[in-house]
Amino acid sequence: MGFSEAVRNCLGKYATFSGRARRPEYWWFFLFVMLGGLVARLVDGALFGFGTPQAPETRIVGPLFSLAMFLPLLAAGWRRMHDTGRPGWYLLIPMLISLAILFFAGFGLAARMAGDGPGAGPGAMMPGMGAGLAAAAAIAQLAASILILWWLTRPSQKGPNDYGPEPRVRPVTEAPA
Repeated sequence: MGFSEAVRNCLGKYATFSGRARRPEYWWFFLFVMLGGLVARLVDGALFGFGTPQAPETRIVGPLFSLAMFLPLLAAGWRRMHDTGRPGWYLLIPMLISLAILFFAGFGLAARMAGDGPGAGPGAMMPGMGAGLAAAAAIAQLAASILILWWLTRPSQKGPNDYGPEPRVRPVTEAPA
């Protein structure tokens, strides 16, 4: 599967989370999204300027492109995980770790600001606890992200699996002798 075929296929399956996607399909589409984001940023810069410290740059095209590509890239990754025999929701593990960090950090901040608990109150912190938890969470997030990347690079599971039949591979035609 080539670049243009992968892009057409993934955009054609814009929000299809069922089935399987082979490695070339996912990685060619990933490249398309990265290059498209770069081009969109350059278009933003050409239209609105690249900004200065006094006047930050305006971004319109880049965020719109990212928003438009979020769902198809997630769906392609989901199908790619299925192709390796893993549930697609595993892609969400790093995001779930981030949400948990924000959730607990918010509760900790609220407790400190409300003055609940030992050593609480505006500006008070339990020494080392915040930094230690943040470091542990960052390590967990990094490990989860590396694991997801590893899974996305694994070969397809041969034959049918729980998520469907193996995606068809076009036979390679040999040049006439």
